[in-house]
This record gives sequence, C-alpha cells and structure tokens, in this order.
Amino acid sequence: MSAAEGPLVVGVDTSTQSTKALVVDAATGEVVASGQAPHTVSRGVGRESDPRQWWDALCEALRQCGDAAHEAAAVSVGGQQHGLVTLDEHGEPVRPALLWNDVRSAPQARRLVEELGGPKAWAQRTGSVPGASFTVTKWAWLAEHEPDAVRATRAVRLPHDYLTERLTGLATTDRGDASGTGWWASGQESYDAEILGHVGLDAALLPRVARPGEVVGTVRDSHDLPFSKGTLVAPGTGDNAAAALGLGLLPGTPVLSLGTSGTVYAVSTHRPADPSGTVAGFADARGDWLPLACTLNCTLAVDRVAALLGLDREAVEPGTGVTLLPYLDSERTPDLPDSTGLLHGLRHDTTAGQLLQAAYDGAVHSLLGALDLVLDQDADRSTPLLLIGGGARGRAWQETVRRLSGRPVRVPEAREPVALGAAAQAAGVLTGEDPAAVARRWDTTRGPVLDAVERDEETLARISGVLSDAAPLLGRGAHRG
Repeated sequence: MSAAEGPLVVGVDTSTQSTKALVVDAATGEVVASGQAPHTVSRGVGRESDPRQWWDALCEALRQCGDAAHEAAAVSVGGQQHGLVTLDEHGEPVRPALLWNDVRSAPQARRLVEELGGPKAWAQRTGSVPGASFTVTKWAWLAEHEPDAVRATRAVRLPHDYLTERLTGLATTDRGDASGTGWWASGQESYDAEILGHVGLDAALLPRVARPGEVVGTVRDSHDLPFSKGTLVAPGTGDNAAAALGLGLLPGTPVLSLGTSGTVYAVSTHRPADPSGTVAGFADARGDWLPLACTLNCTLAVDRVAALLGLDREAVEPGTGVTLLPYLDSERTPDLPDSTGLLHGLRHDTTAGQLLQAAYDGAVHSLLGALDLVLDQDADRSTPLLLIGGGARGRAWQETVRRLSGRPVRVPEAREPVALGAAAQAAGVLTGEDPAAVARRWDTTRGPVLDAVERDEETLARISGVLSDAAPLLGRGAHRG
C-alpha cells in the first residue's frame, strides 16, 4: 500500500448487482485499495434480494481491501434507493427485500395517489408523486399480499440503513435516502404521520433521520469486519445523493448516469415539487435538494437487445427511421409500469446495427426528456453534461447522448462516484468539511470534454411521436409469466 498523506476512509456502494468498497486517502482522494463482490437478484415478476447477501458482499469487498481497510478512521455506505427491508425481532430479514425495480406495487401506487389528495398534493407534501419504485407502495403491496410478513416485521429499513445498522447497532438513515420512501415530508423534513397511518406503518419501526455531517455511531467489535473498533460511521445516503457528493456538484450542473437504471439529476437550492411525477423531489445528503428523473431501462436493456441481435454493444449503425422503445423491465419515465418493449418502422433494408442504435436512442430519449424539468430555470444550458455510470465510457452511449442532447459532455475519469461520495462523506465527519467540497478538492470530475454537436431534433420528434401514438398499447401491458 502506498503511503497516505492523510487518514484513510472507506466509501461503500451497495448497488443492485454488487457491493463495492474503496479505501481512500482523505487528504488527496487517492484510492489506495478496492474490493467488490456480487449479489443475486431474483428473476421473473418480482425483483428481490436477501439483505444478508449485501452484508456478506460488504465483508468480502473489505477483505479484498486488505490492511488498508483496518487502518480506516471512518466509513460511509451509499446504497440503492427505495428497497424495502423488513426485519424481525432478532434483526433478521422477514423476507427478501423488495428492490427499487420491483414494479408489482403499481396498483398500490395509483391507489395511494388517489386516496391522499392526488398528484399535486403528494408533490407538495413529499416532493414526489410515488410510483411503483417508492418504498411506501411496496409496503402497501406487502400488507395486501403478505400480511403475515407485515405482522412479523419489527423494523423497516432501506438498503443502506440495513448495512449501517449492522456496523453500528443503531437504527439511522439520512434525509437523502428517506426522501425516496414516500413517507418523509420534504417540507417539514420529518416522517409524515398521516401517510404512515394510512398504510398501517408504525413510525417506531423506522430509523432515526440523522443530520448531514453527523457521526451516527462507531463500528462495533461483535463481527469480523476488518475495521478497528471505534471507527467512525457517517450517515450514508442513497446512491444518487452519494454520487452527487462524489462529483462535488454545484447547483445547475446536470448529471446523466448510465447504469442498470438511467438517471438525470442536478443539485438545487429550491425544494422541488413536480405534480406530473416525472421529477422526483429528492433531498441531497448536505441540506439542498436533488431533483431527479429515473428510467428503469438503460444499459441492461440495451445490452439485452445487442445480445438478441448477436452484436457487440458498440456495433451500431446510423438509423433510417426505425424506433425501438426498450421498456424491457416496464418503465418509470415515462410512467408505464405495465409496458413492454416496442419496435416500430421495421423495413426490409433495416440492419441489426440500426436496430441497436434505435435501442440506444430510445433509452437516452427518456432521460433527456426530463432534463429541462430537473434543471432550475436559470441554469446555464451550455454547462457540460456529466456522464457517469457503467455505460459512460461506451462510445455508442457517448455519441448518442451528444447527438440527442446537443450539449457538451464531460466523462469523469473517476469510475466509482457513489463509493467516492460515501468516502467524501466519511472524510467530512473527520474534518468537519462539506463532503462535496472534499470531492472538489479531490478533483473527481477531472476528465475529457466532448464538444457539443447539433441536436438531432428529427430523431427526438420521431421517438416522441411513436411514444404518443403507442401510449394506449404500452399502458395495456402484456402477460408476464
């Protein structure tokens, strides 16, 4: 291990597919060790994981970090948002966690919106109109379909809460992750008693919401993690809020994240409340806000199309009018929880490479459609779009985003913004600094800038037209086996 200039901190990213851990020099931002271990996600109608796998994966990822993890002075966990973790009286999972991309609760989401005042009232109250991704709808689904599991539940957590609690023995969350539940009132920054009562969830089952910059506890000595007893534990946060910290975002800088899901977001000083439901009015992990739009189908869906066509994911060809809406996991933006993929405009001369490019176009179209809603009115539209996530280094993704956005695109060299953001938060509890300022000091957005090109208005209009015409069909859904 190279000699560190400052104390070491650990940043954790527990995502849908795996847990990653970085050991970072708090003074310089240098990553001195890293580890990663996978999770299993169920297939079929639901999307579930056993939370104990996340713990095992964290232990393995830290083991891979070696002695550096043992020397760390603080740790923070960034995690996939929205997931419903139900625990019994012994702190063991009652059932597998319902993940963010489990959309079985779409009927409960629609019903909750109607029963508690409609979309505008929800947006004003919680900052968001809950869809099937939100935790409150998953709890409502569980109460309806598995009442025995609800009766056995003695604690309700989000994924990052679960790991933080296993580190400290204390039940805490943070405002960033709590804002994605649907039961946290963003105006009052507290749990909403009426919403909790309506869905039959006792507030005593929920974790305390920690303040930004608070030390929520220290690592216990009752497990085999390679931390020293007394290592400080920061609040942690949801993955998008952690990535915002890791990029050191200032208000007005847009981010497009290309992962299993796609997200577009920006930091704002104004509390968002979009009654259309396109933009989720999340809190960030500092005290500001993180308006965000999310799609369920991004890199995984496009890779699936490439595999069906027998192509490498970069083997795209310019399109000739074919449109592919890659809604393979239903869709959240646009709000089509019963949808499947749709292909339009196929001709004899359409090539496989053009079909693949159409899948990229369809995935990016959904994200860029929400970009103007995410940004404040006075945001500088010439600011480079930060492109992050697993797809960010793919040439086809980069060129599709450039062509359809018409904006310059910056691709940060740092590959793990969520884990880096968690590490910056851990560093902040040591030094008292704003974690976003820590990340700016680490220069985490350093990377090439791709110049803007003329926006492809023709393709954008064609996709929008197909989507509008096909909306009744997409909303009808298809049989799922």
